[in-house]
Amino acid sequence: MRARRSPLSRTTESNSFPARVRAATHAFPPARSRRWDDPERLQPVGRRPHRPKITAGSIHRMESESGVILVVGGAGKTGRRIVWQLQMGDRPVRATSSRLGEARLDLADKRTWAPALSGVTSVYLMIPSSRMALASRKVVQEFSSQAAEAGVRRIVLLSGIGVGIADDSYPLKKAEDELRASGVEWTILRPTWFSQNFSESYWRTDVLQGSLCLPTGDGKVSFIDAEDIAEVAVAALTGDEHVGRIYELTGPRAISFAEAADLISKATQRVVRHVDISAQAYSERLAAQGIPPEVARMRTHLHVAIREGRDGSASLSHDVLRVLGRPPRSFEDYVTKAALAGDWSCP
Repeated sequence: MRARRSPLSRTTESNSFPARVRAATHAFPPARSRRWDDPERLQPVGRRPHRPKITAGSIHRMESESGVILVVGGAGKTGRRIVWQLQMGDRPVRATSSRLGEARLDLADKRTWAPALSGVTSVYLMIPSSRMALASRKVVQEFSSQAAEAGVRRIVLLSGIGVGIADDSYPLKKAEDELRASGVEWTILRPTWFSQNFSESYWRTDVLQGSLCLPTGDGKVSFIDAEDIAEVAVAALTGDEHVGRIYELTGPRAISFAEAADLISKATQRVVRHVDISAQAYSERLAAQGIPPEVARMRTHLHVAIREGRDGSASLSHDVLRVLGRPPRSFEDYVTKAALAGDWSCP
């Protein structure tokens, strides 16, 4: 069956790529989260091109009797893009979320795991909240064990760029170890900070208020576009050549938050600046927002690590090029497209 063509395919990516890939690259523009603890749980913002609505009924129509690909966090930054690309390739996919009715999967509720895993052979696994990330080792250990018993052959895990240089106590590092020991085929994705954090939760409110108040100093980040992460994930879910690989996913160059703010300012014609604040001031801001102390400590630690250049966020990798055969999207391209989509035009 031929993949459906999107009208966007005429204006996205080089014609050297398959139509379904070109159509998928901008199928899901940014959305935003309304919850501090779930950056991948999004609500619509700005103008949106047409896309299939993910419902319990449409999910069942997408599935076949076997070989289903399960996307955990199917409504999130990477998840919904992965779902779209798999649909464009006519792959049987089950998008799960704690809010999607019959396709519900809550990693904090083991009772939801068995129904979601039924008939599944491959899983895209991401930890959907900052609080749960602190317990990611146990989550990955127990979920991968149950997945293997249910007949899952492959798990693609969304990890983070700093894991490779983190000490052994770091939760995601332990989670990676558990996946490698699980007995299933595995691929680990270690992206740096998402470009979409500026327009889909996390820093979006700061952008709208005109001040990125962060304890990052002059530290730089090679921001990665969520579209690139999704394309690499789809390749890993559907291609045997990626089994047993760890991919570090970065943008083409590292920039400071001051430069990121300047690029957003130019694209939106609004004043956005980076305000460097102390770690203590940042922690107090998070506390004022009602964020639990343990999560506030983790977020503060991550931002201070950018300032000090000790988390790998400024590193550059060729893994996107190796997997996709093209360079990663630039931050400038992301900002231009987000501005044109109106993702900073409404509160």
